Amino acid sequence: MTIVDAIIQGVVQGLTEFLPVSSSGHLTITQHVLGLDLEGGNLFFNVMLHIGTLVAVVAFYHKLIWRLIKAFFSMIGDIFTGRFKWKELSDDKRMVIMVIIGLLPLVLLFVPVPGTGMKLKDFVESFNTSKYFIVVGVCLLLTSILLFIGNRCSRSDVPMKHAKGGETGRTSMNVVDAMAVGLTQCFATLPGLSRSGSTLSVGQMRGLNKQTALDYTFILGTPAIIAAAVLEGKDALEGGMDKISADIVPIIVGMVVSAVVGYLAIALFKWLLKTDKMIIFIIYTAIVGIAVIVVSILEMKSGVNLFSGAPLT
Repeated sequence: MTIVDAIIQGVVQGLTEFLPVSSSGHLTITQHVLGLDLEGGNLFFNVMLHIGTLVAVVAFYHKLIWRLIKAFFSMIGDIFTGRFKWKELSDDKRMVIMVIIGLLPLVLLFVPVPGTGMKLKDFVESFNTSKYFIVVGVCLLLTSILLFIGNRCSRSDVPMKHAKGGETGRTSMNVVDAMAVGLTQCFATLPGLSRSGSTLSVGQMRGLNKQTALDYTFILGTPAIIAAAVLEGKDALEGGMDKISADIVPIIVGMVVSAVVGYLAIALFKWLLKTDKMIIFIIYTAIVGIAVIVVSILEMKSGVNLFSGAPLT
C-alpha cells in the first residue's frame, strides 16, 4: 500500500464515518476499486483508521465527554449512598444512562446465527467481500430511504415540543429512544448502512430534536468504535506483523488524515443538519447505491472485478 492509497482511504474514512453515507460501505468501495485485499496489514490499517476517527469525535466532543465521565462517577456515588433518584437526574446523568442502555443491544452481535456456525458479527462481516459487493449498494439505498423518512419527520407539521433555537422535537431522551437507536446501531454493521445516518433518522422518527439525536449518535458511537477497534485489531494482529511493519508509514499517515478529516466532517454534518440540507446525503447515497448495484450485476455476470480484473472472492 502506498502513501497515496493511505491518504485516499484516510479521507474516505474521515468523511464517511460521521457523514451519513457509511464508512464501511465507502471503504469497501474504495478497496474494491483499488483492488486491495481486506486481510492482514490492510485489516490492521482499517483498525487504525477507526482509531483516527475516534480521536476526532473525542476532540470535537471533549467537553461533553468529560462532563459525562464526571456525571457517571457522581451517579455511582449517588447509588451507593442512597441518593439516586430517577426523577431528579441531571441532564448529563440521564444522558449517561441513555448511552448505557443504547449500548446494550450490541450484545446481539455475539449471538450465534443458526446454521452458519458464526456469531452475528462474523456473519455480517462475511458480506465485506467482492462476491457480495451488491450488498453495499442495497444498504446504501436503505440509508437513503431512512434519511428521507427521518428528514420528513423532523420537518413534519405534526405538533411537537419546540426546542431551543426554534427547532421541533424533544431534547430529553427516554428508555425507548435509547433502545431504538441502540438496536439500529447493531444493524448498521452492514456495509453500506450508515451508522450515523440510520441512528440519527431513528432518533428523529422517535420525535427527538435533530441536534439532540445527532449528538447522541456520536457519543453512542464512541464506545462502539473502541470495541470495533479492539476486536478487529486482535484479528489483524493474528494475521501476522510482517505486512503491518512494512506498511507502518502509510498506516500512520492514514490515521492522521482520518482524524483531521473526521473532525471537519462532524462540524460540517452539524451545520448541514442545522440548515436543513440533508437532501444532499439522501440524493448522494441513492445515486451511489444504484451505481454499486449496477456494477455488481455486471461483475456477477463476468465473474471478475471490473476495476482490477481479479476473480470475485
